[in-house]
Amino acid sequence: MALRDVIRSMIPARILHWYRSRQKEKVRVQLEKQRRAGSGVSQTDLAYQLTKMGIQPGDVLLVHTSLSKMGYIEGGPESVVHAFLNAVGENGHVLMPTSPNAGLQLDYVKKLGCFDIRYSPSKLGAVSETFRQLPKARRSASVTEPVSCVGPDAEWFTKDHIDQQTPYNEHSPFYKVAARKGKILYVGCTFDNAGTSLHLLEDAIADFKFPVYYPELFEVKVRHEDSNLSTHYIKVHNPEMSAKRRCDELIPLFEKHGVLKHTMLGSAPTLLVDANGMLKVMIDEYVKNGVTMYTPHGSK
Repeated sequence: MALRDVIRSMIPARILHWYRSRQKEKVRVQLEKQRRAGSGVSQTDLAYQLTKMGIQPGDVLLVHTSLSKMGYIEGGPESVVHAFLNAVGENGHVLMPTSPNAGLQLDYVKKLGCFDIRYSPSKLGAVSETFRQLPKARRSASVTEPVSCVGPDAEWFTKDHIDQQTPYNEHSPFYKVAARKGKILYVGCTFDNAGTSLHLLEDAIADFKFPVYYPELFEVKVRHEDSNLSTHYIKVHNPEMSAKRRCDELIPLFEKHGVLKHTMLGSAPTLLVDANGMLKVMIDEYVKNGVTMYTPHGSK
């Protein structure tokens, strides 16, 4: 979680609710103006933009989206979902984080009764929730960072994301996207509010130099697709370290190494990232210069 999200968690709920309601109403009014003016974005428009930016049939594509930043989309989130699926084709894969938590992991697990793979909704936006509910989507069983996937190898991407103390290790869909030389799209969002893949570094490095995880293990329950319950023990992020993240300050580094480029999808500024290249850059820069999301300009 970015610093601004930590700050938001400290604001009284009624004030935060009022502010969010006001912002949503502003967005709704703007989108309605676009609809009436006939200036919306169609699924065909999205398909063209995806092809132009380099998304190809057979790609592995991990997607983070903010629907409201894309402008008025004809057909709503369903059009966005199918634009991604059509872009990668029958042999490709689309993955989306579908976490039922949009706040601090520590607060979430303390209140959690049970994570239900089938019915716990995604709190990461309308596109993510629409994607999660697709009949062909497979959802991983990570309590804090579940990922849904559609594609021939959806089971492989999601099956091992359970019984892991941390959700970003080599068994995670995030790591497997990098291993398969996939791509990551940040549509209308950036690392500061969708930086899950940056955490791969922390699990890849033995004795990572910052205490990114809270010292306590938490017992959690998962209800599976067959309705059976299982119990697991997990770590969550340390809120003190979460407040120190400066994720977006890593963007120039990834640009310099040619693993990130800026593009557009709909009306949304979008980052297109080489997942494997980004992981390699992070590991190399950590070893050589002490670069992390907490020290984006190095510490050596």
